[in-house]
This record gives sequence, C-alpha cells and structure tokens, in this order.
Amino acid sequence: SKYILEEYHKQYRQLHVVELTQEAKFIPGKKYPLSIGIKTAKHEVVLLTDADCVPASEFWIEKMQAGFTNGKEIVLGYGAYHKKKGLLNKLIRWETFHTALQYLSFAQAGCAYMGVGRNLSYKKSVFFKNKGFSAFNHIASGDDDLFINRVATRKNTGVIIEPQAFTLSEPAKTWTEWKKQKRRHYSTGKYYTPGTKFLLGWYTGTQVAFYLLVIPAMSYSWQIALAVFAARLVIQAVVLFHVTKKLNEKDLFPWFLFFDIWMMLYYIFFSFALFRKPAASWK
Repeated sequence: SKYILEEYHKQYRQLHVVELTQEAKFIPGKKYPLSIGIKTAKHEVVLLTDADCVPASEFWIEKMQAGFTNGKEIVLGYGAYHKKKGLLNKLIRWETFHTALQYLSFAQAGCAYMGVGRNLSYKKSVFFKNKGFSAFNHIASGDDDLFINRVATRKNTGVIIEPQAFTLSEPAKTWTEWKKQKRRHYSTGKYYTPGTKFLLGWYTGTQVAFYLLVIPAMSYSWQIALAVFAARLVIQAVVLFHVTKKLNEKDLFPWFLFFDIWMMLYYIFFSFALFRKPAASWK
C-alpha cells in the first residue's frame, strides 16, 4: 500500500500519505490508524470508506459533502455491494439493503443509531469532542456503528441517498466468509444504547413473531389470518418498490417475499452472535 500511495502522490500532490511505523497493541482493528488519519487531516470534514470500496461515480465526494447543511455534523451514505450472479450475492445485497433501509430511515426520523464505514462522513470536531473511539477501543469492530450510536442526535445527522453518492464493494464469495463477517458485525450489538436495542429488538421480534404466529392463526380463522398477511404484503410491496428503486436495487424487489421469510431465519440464526464475546483481533 505504501508504494502504491507514493506513486499516486506523484500524480495527485494534494494526497497526503501517513505511514504508521508502530501499532497500538491494546487497540484491535483499524481504530488506531483511523484516529491518526483523522488527526492528520487538514480540514474539518472527514469522508470515510473501506479499502475494498470504490465510489459509484466521480461525484461521490461532492454529493456527500452537500449533506453538511443546517448544522449537520454527520452524514450517512449507502454502501452497496457489486451485483453478481448467484443466490449468495442476492442474499448479501438484500441484507445490506435491509440494514440500510433501517438505519437511514431511523436517521431521517430523528433516531440515528449507526452508519457503515463503507460510506460515512463526519466533522473532526465531533470526533474529538467525543474522545474518538476511546469508549470501545477494546473491541475490534465498532469504528462506524458504535461511534455513530454514541454521537448522533436528532439534529446533527443527515442522510444522502443519491445514487451518485453510493460506494460499491466486493461481497463475500463463500457462505463461510459471509457468516464470519456477519458474526463479527453483530457482536457489537450488545454495546448499543438501551433505546437502540429496544427499537431494533422490537422490530426484529415482531417480524419473527409474525411468521411464527401465521400457522396457529390459520387454524383459528384462516380468513382473518389471510387478510392480515395480505395487508402486510401489500404495504411491504409499496414501500420496498420505491426504496429498492431509490437505492438502485430494483432487481431484488421481485424476491422480496422470499427475502422477508429468509430474514426471519437470519435473525434467529445470528441472534446468538449478540451474546458472543467480540473477537480480540480482526483480519
């Protein structure tokens, strides 16, 4: 990476390369390099992405920066995955889309609770005012979701969902790789604020309970059960049609009922990760 960046610097003189000659032994993950980068940055607005991400357009910086209006100090963006063939790719993209639907909608409703490091921007003043990542330096993950969970407010967080402001990254290629990634992500959930855990728990619980209660309800009155199921399906279809279009995931919409049932199983399977001790290291 050092030599690649040095070559880029010859062409782009504004690129400032920082080489770390030592590591922080008791700060796992990328929090230490991130903190040094943020501290070294010359200007107030910091725009973050991951090493395996690319901007969806050359207007990525411009569009994300446009979110800092009316006192906003944090801007949340959408980090999508490249579209590829296969069921695994669709499942990964749906879960990513569904997560974005939650955190972006919550933010627009004044209840921002997380962001993703693939596409996230905030001001240095927010970072240093809240002592950076010090509250959870002992956890390998959390430099994006846990940080936003602690510093976001109703007034200081904005959302940018223009396709030109998206980023794209490579999805996991195997089920094992994806499962390991999701377990690491969910292991930070126990550190969310109580209010966030309640809202997310309520959302997840109602989705799981809905499907678990369908069969008993059918035995009681299949007409009522079918009417409730149909009403929910129609509302979902209307909402998801518009949101998949906005987030450029239209090819997933025809599968939404299958994905919705799959998400119930997904929640049950990964619920155990909430009780796991976060990994001491992150590769």
